Amino acid sequence: MKRFICKTIFFFIIMFYTTVLNAEGKEEAKPNIVIIYADDMGYGDLACQNPDSKIPTPNLDKLASQGLRLSDAHSSSGICTPSRYGLLTGRYHWRKFHDIVHSFGPSMFDKDETTIPLLLKGANYKTACIGKWHLGWDWESIMVPGAEPVQPDGTKWSYYLPEAFDWSKRIPDGPTAHGFDYYFGDSVINFPPYTWIENDKVLIVPTENLNIDGYETAEAGWEFRGGPMAKDWNPYKVLPTLTDTTVSWIAKQKNSEQPFFLYFALPSPHAPIIPNEEYRGKSQAGGFGDYVYETDAMVGKVLKALDDNNLTDNTIVIFTSDNGPEYFAYERVKNFDHSSTAALRGVKRDIWEGGNRIPFIVRWPGKIKEGTVSSALTCQVDIMATLADIVGIEIPTYSGDDSIDQLEVWTDSTNTKQVRDVLMVNTYESAYGIRNGNWIYLDVKNGAGYKMPDWFKEKYNIEGDMPNGGLYDLSVDPKERENLVDKYPEKVKELKELYLRVRAKGQRFTDN
Repeated sequence: MKRFICKTIFFFIIMFYTTVLNAEGKEEAKPNIVIIYADDMGYGDLACQNPDSKIPTPNLDKLASQGLRLSDAHSSSGICTPSRYGLLTGRYHWRKFHDIVHSFGPSMFDKDETTIPLLLKGANYKTACIGKWHLGWDWESIMVPGAEPVQPDGTKWSYYLPEAFDWSKRIPDGPTAHGFDYYFGDSVINFPPYTWIENDKVLIVPTENLNIDGYETAEAGWEFRGGPMAKDWNPYKVLPTLTDTTVSWIAKQKNSEQPFFLYFALPSPHAPIIPNEEYRGKSQAGGFGDYVYETDAMVGKVLKALDDNNLTDNTIVIFTSDNGPEYFAYERVKNFDHSSTAALRGVKRDIWEGGNRIPFIVRWPGKIKEGTVSSALTCQVDIMATLADIVGIEIPTYSGDDSIDQLEVWTDSTNTKQVRDVLMVNTYESAYGIRNGNWIYLDVKNGAGYKMPDWFKEKYNIEGDMPNGGLYDLSVDPKERENLVDKYPEKVKELKELYLRVRAKGQRFTDN
């Protein structure tokens, strides 16, 4: 009996230590990561942050209710390519360039430049990019010797004809050269080539030049550049096809033990404004509003795919946009009483708040408190450092220059944490803004990249040019109406000096 009791005690001791050792040795599963990146969606286009919105966004509203909405979040630039570069590299775009990649433009990445997908691959992540790329490829390597662009009379831009390229070749220096295991998309919806690209090869050879006869937009113009197009290319199928591909890719990860990073770059609601028939008339903000509604529905399909494949609980979802709304947002105020910037000053291209303050929602079940709203200053370049902290990887020296870890903000249930004090605001080389706390100084005579209509200035009592630059206290004047530059010259001097320090050295390495 005594021997039996001893054996029993010994057995339970062994079981106890085995369980403890297994628990200690078992690494917590790394979270999947999904970034959904909208195109030209303004801060005020989400119903959950604009009480006067005329556009229903039920899926994004629900996402915000399940996680964190950051109300003072910004893109790196007021235009597309620079913001995408900033998000993926953790660097302000202006350290390298300012403009977008134009038709058949080269890659904006250096060889082996650190990107989020490259970092995550080092932590055994499977990586995929689906949708709009707009960061360039090495198109010259598949160009036929002697090929030259044409510019027929009456066309705005010159373009290459289909026969200018050898479409049987692989296209180097695209997404799969910079950290993504898989790519599917049309590169840029309004730039050639108008065809599907998978990884680094076109799926359908473009044999025709752009022809959109028979199609109409729901608002504004096509914004299409001339160039090679696949036969029967239908622009209305781009958004649903990209979404369906994303849903299918997610389903394939259901039983995988490998974590994944998915960058789903929507082509919408960027022009051309082409909501499909089932989404028309669903908003009270015209064709653009309907396109935002369809965009929201596509986000809903991706979130449902995570649910259907039991992936939601261990997946971080980040939703944001590359910049503010296009200039025809002004007419939307007049025609539909809908402000895509929630009355913030400015639009896309501007260094006013409306050009770069964007939607930013993060959901991480069990880690981020549901329904929280934070006014912490945030920039999309911070995503790199934050994900690196979550996954437990180091950012290489002199990479992610301006990325600041926001994990404390994301997981703070009190909504009081602030980890970023300084933000650089820029679109074009000749104009910049520097933010410190609630103060922002714009070193320009006008913060607009596109002329603001006179009727709009009158309606909202907006001043004209700023001969001495602009200084605003966003804590009391988030719409940038009262210029304080002559009232607080010492603050202007302080912000100019701060700009020079950040400019000279990566913000991640600067003592703010």
